[in-house]
Amino acid sequence: MADTAEPGSSSLRHAGLMQVLHALALGRCSSVALTRDCLAAIERDHALNAWTWVDAEGALAAAAASDARRAAGKPLGRLDGVPVAIKDNIDVAGMPTSLGLPAREVALAPRDAAVVDRLRGAGAVLLGKTNLDEAALGTLGGNPHFGDVGNPALPGRAAGGSSAGSAAAVAAGHAIVALGTDTMGSVRIPAAFCGLVGLKPTFGHLPVAGVAPALRRADVVGVIARGVEDASLVLGQLVGLDAHGGGRQACLPFAAPDWSAGQVRAGVVGDLAALGTDASVRAAFAAAMARCAPVFGDVQPLALDLATLEVARTRRAALLLMEAELLAAHAETLVRGSPRLRAMLDYAKRKSAVDYAHADRLLDLHVARVCALFERFDVLLLPTVPVAPPPLGSEEPPNLADFTALASLAGCPALSLPLGDGVGLQLVGAPRSDLRLLELGEVLQALVDCPPE
Repeated sequence: MADTAEPGSSSLRHAGLMQVLHALALGRCSSVALTRDCLAAIERDHALNAWTWVDAEGALAAAAASDARRAAGKPLGRLDGVPVAIKDNIDVAGMPTSLGLPAREVALAPRDAAVVDRLRGAGAVLLGKTNLDEAALGTLGGNPHFGDVGNPALPGRAAGGSSAGSAAAVAAGHAIVALGTDTMGSVRIPAAFCGLVGLKPTFGHLPVAGVAPALRRADVVGVIARGVEDASLVLGQLVGLDAHGGGRQACLPFAAPDWSAGQVRAGVVGDLAALGTDASVRAAFAAAMARCAPVFGDVQPLALDLATLEVARTRRAALLLMEAELLAAHAETLVRGSPRLRAMLDYAKRKSAVDYAHADRLLDLHVARVCALFERFDVLLLPTVPVAPPPLGSEEPPNLADFTALASLAGCPALSLPLGDGVGLQLVGAPRSDLRLLELGEVLQALVDCPPE
């Protein structure tokens, strides 16, 4: 595809959502020009392996329709004309849902997932499907079928997973925002590695109809964007009734913001070194906490002992349940997987019903332990990842998802803010405190983005 972008559209590819919406509303850039420029960048950056399927014709048609609506003064919604990327375990009508497995014999999705339907209803331009770890079972974005996903922010490093392609697409300016899924950190890990914001809402806030299941008690659709405000705006377009679930309420009421600067009770993870955290991550986290000190004021953060939560043990129990559910839901599809994937699933076959019952009980205990923390704290603060992004093609660090699993397996909302060099600051809130967490996240992002004096 020839690069025939209008003046200004190229720079908008790397802009935040609010800036893009402003330019579209004022007519400074058309959706067609922006979409064409995104598609040209996707073609140029094919070596990133960020995409499994691109619908250039459909995206340009949707962009032209958006421009016509804006010219008539009748935009569909806040996202009208905005190019969006969708992880390839979420159904988009007329596109295959590969789950990161070989695409041959994959049927085209007959209809949109509920969240995609809402994006279309808001006028978003759907560019295509993004790459992921096989069956969304991984943390680095490694894929033997579509290629390992590269990291545009840190070339030669892993992009994180499993929503690797979605993060790489936003970081490279292929899309303005992206949807991913987050079961134990799959949105927040790649967001941190690629220098972006990653939002995992409270479990149950968003419908998962049309999303390939992994671990039903933790599966959540999340948002990857350049800023907290951008992620918040996209989340607002996704909540509501689940049209494909018999009218069931798909989201719980958001808790209103109620914190005051200088009075935030924060629980901060204590001995990071003992938890296997890299020195570079510890230094970045300490620097971020120092910059955020005004938010805590006289209410000094208290140490949070992760050892008592047994997060690593709980994550391993959840992984066993996840492998079993993947087998139950996708047995015929998974036979096309790599030897690595089949070995992981064979492990689940060898476990007993008692093993699964023990794992399920451990997850119940984790929910109770984490929710009890919010009787003392308004927010939990910890690094998003314990290690910096490893080289592309590396083996997965065994503890990479420990910090993100804490929130996922308790159903809590969590937000990852970029600290640079592939490191993230993670905020975890009580279930249903999404709005409070997002507002606090905007304040903290402004503080950590300020250069030191």
